[in-house]
Amino acid sequence: MTSGTSVDVLRYTAFPDTAFPDRPAGGNPAGVVLDATGLDDAAMLAIAAEVGYSETVFLFPGAAAGSFTARYFSPLAEVPFCGHATVAAAVALARRSGPGELLFATRAGEVPVTVTEENGVPRATLSSVEPYQEPVTADDLAEALAALDWPSAGLDPALPPAIAFAGARHLVVAAATRERLAELDYDVERLAALMRRLDLTTVQLVWREAPAVFHVRDPFPVGGVVEDPATGAAAAALGGYLRAGGHVPDAATLTLHQGHDLGRPSLLTVTLVPGDPRVHVSGTAAPIPA
Repeated sequence: MTSGTSVDVLRYTAFPDTAFPDRPAGGNPAGVVLDATGLDDAAMLAIAAEVGYSETVFLFPGAAAGSFTARYFSPLAEVPFCGHATVAAAVALARRSGPGELLFATRAGEVPVTVTEENGVPRATLSSVEPYQEPVTADDLAEALAALDWPSAGLDPALPPAIAFAGARHLVVAAATRERLAELDYDVERLAALMRRLDLTTVQLVWREAPAVFHVRDPFPVGGVVEDPATGAAAAALGGYLRAGGHVPDAATLTLHQGHDLGRPSLLTVTLVPGDPRVHVSGTAAPIPA
C-alpha cells in the first residue's frame, strides 16, 4: 500500500508526569496505527516522517486475540523496539476494547503488555525482552564525551559507562551532578555518527538522586530527534544495567524522571522481580487533542 492511502493515525503522549497538571504537554508523543494491514515499509516510513514524532507504531493484528506484530518507525528509520509507543498503543487498544493482556511481536522479540485501570485511567506495563550489557571501549567513550562536551571528571564513578540492551541498544553514561545532566548542548552529527557505528538507539544520560530515583535524558539524533522526552526502551535497558551491576536490589521499583529539561515532564516506573530476567516498565498515556 502506498503512503498516499488514507491511514488513521492516532496521536498519544506516553509517560506524562501527572504531578504537573499545569504542564499537560508532558510525556513523549507517539503516532499509533492500530491496523497497518497492507502498509509496506516505504509507506510506514513516510507516515512516520509526516507525523514527525520520535516514533510511530504500526500494529498488524495476529490470529490470537490481543496479539499484534508491532513495527516502529522514527522520521528517519525503523527501530527494533520503542517503549513509549508500545505504551501508547496498549492504552489506545484499552480505550477501544478495555484493559487486559496484549502480546506485541517486535523485531527485538515478544513483548507482553498488561493494561489495568487506576481510578479510571489506563496504565500499561510492558515486559522487555531479556536484557544484556556489554562494555564500551575507552576510545568510544571518549568520542561520546567529546560529542556531548562532557568532561570525564563530571561522571559518576559509582555507575560506570556501558552499553545496555532490553530491546534496543543504549549507551549509559552517568553524571555526577544534576547540574551536569542539565548541560546538554551536543554535536548532533558527531554523536549520531558514533551511535550509528555502535548501533545505538539513544544515549541514556543518568543522574542518581536517591537509591531508587533517577533523572534521565536521551539524545536521539539517529532518529532525527535532538532529545527524547520519555524513553521506555532506554528505561528497560537501564533497569537491566542497574540490576546486573549490583547497583540496585534484585527486587526493586525505580522511579525515572525525564523530560523536565525540555518542559515535557515524564514519569516512568521500572520494576525488577527476582527470578524474572525481564524488566517491567509502566506508565500512562493520553490522547493528544486535535
